Amino acid sequence: MDISSRVRGDVVILDISGEIDLYNAPEIKDAINKLIEQKKYNVIINLKGVSYIDSSGIGALISSLSNLKKYQGGLKIINVFASVKKVFELTKLTSFFEIYDSEEEAVKAFQ
Repeated sequence: MDISSRVRGDVVILDISGEIDLYNAPEIKDAINKLIEQKKYNVIINLKGVSYIDSSGIGALISSLSNLKKYQGGLKIINVFASVKKVFELTKLTSFFEIYDSEEEAVKAFQ
Protein backbone atom coordinates (compact mmCIF):
# COMPACT_ATOMS: atom_id res chain seq x y z
CA MET A 1 0.00 0.00 0.00
CA ASP A 2 1.18 3.50 -0.83
CA ILE A 3 -0.15 6.74 0.62
CA SER A 4 0.64 10.08 -0.96
CA SER A 5 -0.82 13.40 0.05
CA ARG A 6 -1.65 16.64 -1.68
CA VAL A 7 -3.43 19.81 -0.63
CA ARG A 8 -6.37 21.71 -2.13
CA GLY A 9 -7.06 24.83 -0.11
CA ASP A 10 -7.59 23.69 3.48
CA VAL A 11 -8.31 20.10 2.47
CA VAL A 12 -5.69 17.34 2.45
CA ILE A 13 -6.23 14.54 -0.04
CA LEU A 14 -4.65 11.17 0.72
CA ASP A 15 -4.30 9.08 -2.42
CA ILE A 16 -4.09 5.43 -1.41
CA SER A 17 -3.16 2.61 -3.74
CA GLY A 18 -2.78 -1.11 -3.27
CA GLU A 19 -4.52 -3.29 -0.71
CA ILE A 20 -5.60 -2.14 2.74
CA ASP A 21 -5.38 -4.98 5.24
CA LEU A 22 -4.46 -5.91 8.79
CA TYR A 23 -0.76 -5.29 8.19
CA ASN A 24 -0.89 -1.80 6.70
CA ALA A 25 -4.19 -0.33 7.99
CA PRO A 26 -2.36 1.36 10.92
CA GLU A 27 -0.45 3.45 8.33
CA ILE A 28 -3.72 5.22 7.51
CA LYS A 29 -4.31 6.07 11.17
CA ASP A 30 -0.70 7.27 11.48
CA ALA A 31 -1.09 9.51 8.40
CA ILE A 32 -4.31 11.03 9.79
CA ASN A 33 -2.76 11.54 13.24
CA LYS A 34 0.17 13.40 11.65
CA LEU A 35 -2.32 15.66 9.86
CA ILE A 36 -4.13 16.33 13.14
CA GLU A 37 -0.78 17.27 14.73
CA GLN A 38 -0.35 19.78 11.86
CA LYS A 39 -3.87 21.12 12.60
CA LYS A 40 -5.21 19.82 9.29
CA TYR A 41 -8.67 18.46 10.04
CA ASN A 42 -10.38 18.23 6.63
CA VAL A 43 -9.29 15.06 4.88
CA ILE A 44 -10.36 13.27 1.73
CA ILE A 45 -9.35 9.65 1.25
CA ASN A 46 -9.03 8.76 -2.43
CA LEU A 47 -9.51 5.00 -2.85
CA LYS A 48 -9.18 5.02 -6.64
CA GLY A 49 -6.10 2.79 -6.57
CA VAL A 50 -7.38 0.44 -3.85
CA SER A 51 -8.35 -3.03 -5.03
CA TYR A 52 -9.03 -4.60 -1.63
CA ILE A 53 -9.95 -3.51 1.89
CA ASP A 54 -10.64 -5.71 4.91
CA SER A 55 -12.29 -5.04 8.26
CA SER A 56 -9.10 -3.63 9.78
CA GLY A 57 -8.93 -1.10 6.94
CA ILE A 58 -12.55 -0.14 7.59
CA GLY A 59 -11.72 0.13 11.31
CA ALA A 60 -8.81 2.47 10.55
CA LEU A 61 -11.13 4.72 8.52
CA ILE A 62 -13.77 4.75 11.28
CA SER A 63 -11.27 5.66 14.01
CA SER A 64 -9.69 8.31 11.76
CA LEU A 65 -13.10 9.88 11.17
CA SER A 66 -13.90 9.98 14.89
CA ASN A 67 -10.47 11.52 15.67
CA LEU A 68 -11.01 14.25 13.06
CA LYS A 69 -14.51 14.96 14.39
CA LYS A 70 -13.00 15.75 17.81
CA TYR A 71 -11.47 18.81 16.11
CA GLN A 72 -14.61 19.73 14.13
CA GLY A 73 -12.98 18.19 11.08
CA GLY A 74 -14.19 15.56 8.70
CA LEU A 75 -13.25 12.65 6.51
CA LYS A 76 -14.74 12.16 3.09
CA ILE A 77 -14.09 9.23 0.79
CA ILE A 78 -13.92 9.35 -3.00
CA ASN A 79 -13.55 6.87 -5.86
CA VAL A 80 -14.88 3.73 -4.18
CA PHE A 81 -15.15 1.03 -6.82
CA ALA A 82 -16.10 -2.63 -7.27
CA SER A 83 -15.05 -4.99 -4.47
CA VAL A 84 -14.16 -2.13 -2.12
CA LYS A 85 -17.62 -0.60 -2.61
CA LYS A 86 -19.17 -3.98 -1.81
CA VAL A 87 -17.36 -4.04 1.56
CA PHE A 88 -18.78 -0.59 2.41
CA GLU A 89 -22.27 -1.76 1.39
CA LEU A 90 -22.09 -5.07 3.28
CA THR A 91 -20.94 -3.30 6.45
CA LYS A 92 -23.70 -0.69 6.01
CA LEU A 93 -21.08 2.06 6.17
CA THR A 94 -22.22 3.87 3.03
CA SER A 95 -24.44 5.97 5.31
CA PHE A 96 -21.77 6.40 8.02
CA PHE A 97 -19.13 7.80 5.68
CA GLU A 98 -19.62 10.65 3.26
CA ILE A 99 -18.75 9.01 -0.05
CA TYR A 100 -18.44 11.10 -3.21
CA ASP A 101 -17.94 10.23 -6.86
CA SER A 102 -15.54 13.09 -7.53
CA GLU A 103 -12.85 15.07 -5.78
CA GLU A 104 -14.64 18.31 -6.74
CA GLU A 105 -17.81 17.29 -4.90
CA ALA A 106 -15.90 16.23 -1.79
CA VAL A 107 -13.85 19.45 -1.66
CA LYS A 108 -17.03 21.56 -2.07
CA ALA A 109 -18.70 19.59 0.74
CA PHE A 110 -16.12 20.99 3.18
CA GLN A 111 -17.01 24.59 2.34
